[in-house]
Amino acid sequence: MKHILSGIFAAAFALSASAAAQAQDKPPLKIGGILDMSSLYADITGPGSETAAKMAVEDFGGEVLGRKIQVLAADHLNKADLSANIARDMLDNQGVEMIYDVAASATALAAGEIAKARNKIIMFNGPGSIRLTNEACGPYTIHYAFDTYGQANVTGLAAVKSGLDSWFFLTADYAFGQDLEKDTSAVVTKTGGKVLGAVRHPLNTSDFSSFLLQAQASKAKVIGLANAGGDTVNAIKQAAEFGITKGGQKVSPLLAFVTDIDSIGLETAQGLLLAEAFYWDLNDDTRAFSKRFAERMKRPPTSAQAGVYSSVTHYLKAVKAAGTTDSAAVIKVMKETPINDFFAKNGKIREDGRMIHDMYLFEVKKPSESKGRWDDYKLLATVSGNEAFQSLEQSRCPLVKK
Repeated sequence: MKHILSGIFAAAFALSASAAAQAQDKPPLKIGGILDMSSLYADITGPGSETAAKMAVEDFGGEVLGRKIQVLAADHLNKADLSANIARDMLDNQGVEMIYDVAASATALAAGEIAKARNKIIMFNGPGSIRLTNEACGPYTIHYAFDTYGQANVTGLAAVKSGLDSWFFLTADYAFGQDLEKDTSAVVTKTGGKVLGAVRHPLNTSDFSSFLLQAQASKAKVIGLANAGGDTVNAIKQAAEFGITKGGQKVSPLLAFVTDIDSIGLETAQGLLLAEAFYWDLNDDTRAFSKRFAERMKRPPTSAQAGVYSSVTHYLKAVKAAGTTDSAAVIKVMKETPINDFFAKNGKIREDGRMIHDMYLFEVKKPSESKGRWDDYKLLATVSGNEAFQSLEQSRCPLVKK
């Protein structure tokens, strides 16, 4: 009996050793993040997005189809041409099979064109521009976490309905800001509000005084911030310093993250209305993931970072189910399979690449309502994905059959 058992163990060990050797023989499956690691969007995506991708890979078991999974990341420095070059190098020279995140819209549009030309899957979590699923859509392009239409729809609609019906925009002068202003303006006017004007500012501005004075002079009830990251933080802080919020005008960040609110502080940020795709303290599932993430990053994840984990996991499951990394086979499984995890319930990737899921409208808590750092939001409304995001009928994506 002893000999039989030792024979079985020897055979099992030989099998596992040969499986391990096979995994070593096969090239690794590489996924590449093109991120803002050092500038105004670094807190929103950056090292946190790379960490989220690595957590997804670890939780998946570290390999798929007998191949080790490797997570790469590069800093695009918010330059569209550099983002395109990184995407080209990853796909042509480094053997990357899928690109994740691509913080910021201009850099995402540039990387998206490179991936499209090579029939490779690219999944956007950090960028917001609606163009990514409209004119710039592709058969292997997925826009996962949020977009300018969803942000505008959820925030603008709620604000106008509550009587905040005249708007002036401070807009970051590039694809994302322009789309956010355009989409919010459309929601405001459609709901019966008025747009009194707008001013464009360069990306990564430190001094908002001249822009804020124009917004103040407009007497608009709402100053809509069509920007993100450090620009949003600086604009809100300076609006408070100028006494704009005390003067009765409401500042509405059209894209803000929990890291921005933490940076601004509740004293200044209290009462802000904002739309988010995810919040760490929504339910037991979001809290469980966020606790694990915070153990590594010393803070909870943003919606973009939570989206990276969810989208990378969804991709790896599809690779396993398809039995191949071929883009056409994998994307077919991804679009056919609902997404049910801490990030989305019954999420679905449509033919235009938009991942449809619930969005949330939050109000920033007063300091007296908060139980501690990162306890920043009160949930005002849950908006279903079909209501929040642009409908397929409105889509300008050439792949959508009308």
